[in-house]
Amino acid sequence: MNFELTEEQLMIQKAARDFAQNECLPGVIERDEQQKFPGEQISKLADLGFLGMMVDEQYGGAGMDTISYVLAMEEISKVDASVSVCMSVNNSLVCYGLQAFGSEEQKQNYLKPLAQGKKNGELYIGAFMLSEPEAGSDATSQRTTAEDKGDHYLLNGTKNWITNGGTASVYLVMAQTDVSKGSKGINTFIVEKNWPGVTVAAKENKLGIRGSDTHTVMFTDVKVPKENRIGADGFGFSFAMKTLAGGRIGIASQALGIAAGAYELAKEYAKTRKAFGTEIMNHQAIAFKLADMHMKIEAARLLCLKAAWEKDQHQDYTISSSMAKLYASETAMWTAIEAVQVHGGYGYVKEYHVERLMRDAKITQIYEGTSEVQRIVISRGILK
Repeated sequence: MNFELTEEQLMIQKAARDFAQNECLPGVIERDEQQKFPGEQISKLADLGFLGMMVDEQYGGAGMDTISYVLAMEEISKVDASVSVCMSVNNSLVCYGLQAFGSEEQKQNYLKPLAQGKKNGELYIGAFMLSEPEAGSDATSQRTTAEDKGDHYLLNGTKNWITNGGTASVYLVMAQTDVSKGSKGINTFIVEKNWPGVTVAAKENKLGIRGSDTHTVMFTDVKVPKENRIGADGFGFSFAMKTLAGGRIGIASQALGIAAGAYELAKEYAKTRKAFGTEIMNHQAIAFKLADMHMKIEAARLLCLKAAWEKDQHQDYTISSSMAKLYASETAMWTAIEAVQVHGGYGYVKEYHVERLMRDAKITQIYEGTSEVQRIVISRGILK
């Protein structure tokens, strides 16, 4: 068992850390307040090869391992989770789903530009569309339909809480093609945003990750070519579940980064803030908080790396990714709250960053499978 990172992994970690500090930190508070999509930062991520980190080089990706991806996600999430969630969706859900299950034609047409994050010099990213107004945790209850019309499908329905919904060029859309078959009647379709019948609603006004581009997207008689269905007929639900298992590694890494960022801010503050004649780090009440933060973060990091290692080894990582996502997200929420407490009144104002990290942490317990759903996945896995 070797816990040492390779030279390449350390290099990627440093590149991500430098990017976060130099490109994401400036203006992060203003972007949060104004709900401004970090387009400039995402474009530079594309130039670094971070939007298609794990995609094979033959399809325009960087060909990196999942551990490198976890390291990069953590560093960027320490500073700006709105940037990292865009990176996560494009890598873990869209690019992974297309590389693992897409046809060669789909890979050439869509995966290549998505992995590069650019097409004709313009930003080119993807979105993953499973959730609906009445189909959140119960993903089998799809109301969006795709009617077989012979040479194409006719897509109708509404998708909610879609990250990258307004800026993505390509959507992976889950839709019901045969209600009588239940989950086996669901398919996944590649849909381009500029096709007739696609409508993007107003951006959601969210508690956290306010810079990320979250929208409701509606489809009205959208013609989808037959060749844009991913996999065999009825594969859509399996596609979503298999893809989300990998996506949870990305969100676990995001949660880990939020926790680590809050901890680092709290630790530095405790070294300089004085109370009762000494730095507050010298008071046991604060020192013990920092010790617990460090311990929980280290445990979350190991869970994330284990899930990533299993994925790289082509092992079944379903339980590991759920455990990593569950524990890291709960650690993020707890650590961020404690970081605000360490800062006292200063933690409640925006300039110290920890209140934003606290708001950002909450969503990691909800999206790509709530904490309750993760417990279902884990319990079913261990009680087979």
